[in-house]
Amino acid sequence: TRTYYLSRSQPPVFYLMSGLSRDATTLATRTRQLRAEHAFWMDGEATLKPGQQHRRVARLADGSLLNRYWDDRADPRDESYREDAALADHTTDRDRADLFRNLRAGAESGWDFSSRWFADGRTLATVRTTRFAAVDLNSLLLGLEQAIATNCRTLADTACATEFGQRAEARTQAIRRHLWNGRFFADHDLDTGRANTVLTAATMFPLFVGAATPDQGRATAAAFQPLVGEGGVMTTGTPSGQQWDEPNGWAPLQWIAITGLRRYQDTALATRIRTAWLAGVQREYAASGKLLEKYDVVERKPGGGGEYPNQDGFGWTNGVTRALLAETP
Repeated sequence: TRTYYLSRSQPPVFYLMSGLSRDATTLATRTRQLRAEHAFWMDGEATLKPGQQHRRVARLADGSLLNRYWDDRADPRDESYREDAALADHTTDRDRADLFRNLRAGAESGWDFSSRWFADGRTLATVRTTRFAAVDLNSLLLGLEQAIATNCRTLADTACATEFGQRAEARTQAIRRHLWNGRFFADHDLDTGRANTVLTAATMFPLFVGAATPDQGRATAAAFQPLVGEGGVMTTGTPSGQQWDEPNGWAPLQWIAITGLRRYQDTALATRIRTAWLAGVQREYAASGKLLEKYDVVERKPGGGGEYPNQDGFGWTNGVTRALLAETP
């Protein structure tokens, strides 16, 4: 019973499986659960003034609502207590509670850890996860809002369908405006008020949920190509030694990229990524008889970095690989 995880969540992907059953009773139950999840992420929105943030929600200067990763606790992570405490002991120019909260928020993001969250782009001690309205998080919340609206229409709950349809449209416009830097989608820096210029695999999430305009979709696909290696999509182009950075590739990000590119009719790049990923996975499987948590997609070998050894037989690698193989004629 790891109750110490209860102060934070993970990226909101439950909606992706919630529509698999069309049984009305099951659909009603799952829709209530989706609405509870949405309320968790939006807690505090009603009282926020422009420029303010509370927990996981931020209201921008123009009134738009976006979300960020957060943790209600500001002490070392129980599962990594020694590492967090040691980092704080060697980081004398920063408030310890602020460091701990941003480490925890990085863990909530699933990208624990990545140069994406670092102020200097290199050093874990500069982590500032809570200062970004993350592009992947907001895209997934858009998907959640769209799913709730669709479910409510099926259940003939007109008020719910209207509310969440409006929420989804507002978030779509906020993503197009505030998570777009002119070339590709990126995290919105809550301190500068602009989308940053760091390219990461998270740029494909707006395509995955259909938030991009056709022009934004084409531009993002073009800008994204430097992240595509011999073995699939790199998480970032920064070799920091963290596991969510170059040269590592992760199965969920391959799926997001392939699905998003197909949605915007870039089948050539989607096919290139699919072929590269499957070849890399097969290469390692032939050598070791294992599917792994992460892969070095530059040299097509097991991935490294991070706080623990690479894991064998990881569920998301198994699932994505199986789904992509099932597409083979």
